[in-house]
Amino acid sequence: MASSPRSPPPAPTPEFEISRQSRLFAALSKKVIDLDELRMLAAQGVPDAAGVRATVWKLLLGYLPNDRSLWEQELAKKRAQYAAFKDEFLRNPCSEIMEQIDRDVKRTHPDMHFFCGDSSFAKSNQESLKNVLLIFAKLNAGIRYVQGMNEILAPLFFVFRSDPDDKNAKFAEADSFFCFVELLSGFRDNFCQKLDNSAVGIRGTLAKLSQLVATYDGELQHHLEVTTEVNPQFYAFRWITLLLTQEFNFADIIHIWDTLLSDPDGPQNMLCDADPCPEAPLGRRFHLQPQAPAELPANEHQPPPLRRQQVAVSRSLLRLKHCCVCSAKAVAES
Repeated sequence: MASSPRSPPPAPTPEFEISRQSRLFAALSKKVIDLDELRMLAAQGVPDAAGVRATVWKLLLGYLPNDRSLWEQELAKKRAQYAAFKDEFLRNPCSEIMEQIDRDVKRTHPDMHFFCGDSSFAKSNQESLKNVLLIFAKLNAGIRYVQGMNEILAPLFFVFRSDPDDKNAKFAEADSFFCFVELLSGFRDNFCQKLDNSAVGIRGTLAKLSQLVATYDGELQHHLEVTTEVNPQFYAFRWITLLLTQEFNFADIIHIWDTLLSDPDGPQNMLCDADPCPEAPLGRRFHLQPQAPAELPANEHQPPPLRRQQVAVSRSLLRLKHCCVCSAKAVAES
């Protein structure tokens, strides 16, 4: 029977998308999850329709153990610990740090109703971001709060707060805190001013990136650092410290982070140390077209749809690096 013209059938999901979803569900359904397999699948991008990105990220960041039977116990323990942190550290917050955090949180993705606006939902989300950042600052006196940490926290909180499982979404603040701590542990030295000039500080990290560009695109490296005398600090500093959150719209950041978080040695390794994908030809460059800012749908609980042509860019490390490198060249030539 022919379909009514008023209610056309939905477009069929591509076979590869169905296959990726089924493989991901199969990997997550095992009693003991194979993290190597999960990283391989996540590196290709987690399908939005699967509704499992929050779980995948928690596993990739080591917040959830790979043994499913331990999940409930571990989550209860961590969430209770976070509640104790709130009781201890939020009673008398440092006014100076609180003012800086408050100022930065209010500037977090102002184009998205999830983070900004007068709605109780947005204000609640802002309050959660402030709580996480303040507690982190209290527990890490050597670093405290550094401007930009709000940008790293935002994707974590968005994904966890948008979890289709309401029970988990309720504890997005606690889960985001521990995953934020774990994520920053791999490159926290970049935020420590005393280590700026050391091999493990931000300048040492930028030197690695410069060498990477020189190795795989000597012509571009020479153009940037010799011909135009553009120091990597001017175009790559925030790529490294903010994990590309300022270079793409929010919808694309989510998929890029699927790939970044899949590296067992952390996103910094993927950005600065890892070899490019062997199947991609050297010297090939990919350009992102400007797009309208990402926006949440009406129910404000589902991640925004991603554009396929941009999602493809985030699927391989080489493509991701060359997207960044091309933007650096554009800056140098302007």
